[in-house]
Amino acid sequence: MKATLIFRDKFVFADGAILEMVLWRLPSKSIERPHALKYRLHYGRAGETLVRYDNEAGKGDHRHINGLEEPYQFVDVETLQADFIRDVEGIRGERLE
Repeated sequence: MKATLIFRDKFVFADGAILEMVLWRLPSKSIERPHALKYRLHYGRAGETLVRYDNEAGKGDHRHINGLEEPYQFVDVETLQADFIRDVEGIRGERLE
């Protein structure tokens, strides 16, 4: 059984920056993905990642901010999205509506 797409959204800001969020439900839990989700939340510009939260195979839940990578403690999807948006707002210097 394959992963099932749950959510996909993409927004391009007037300044060319891109915000994209993608979330899949996996067919089963694993040690790396005990929540049975695969996700990629990305904010950046062409060829430049400014904020990314993901859980690629071999790394588990983690985030990238301005070139630094660190572990991320996944709680739930709502918290994941809120944390990501908070970091994007910090980089952009403005609230997202």
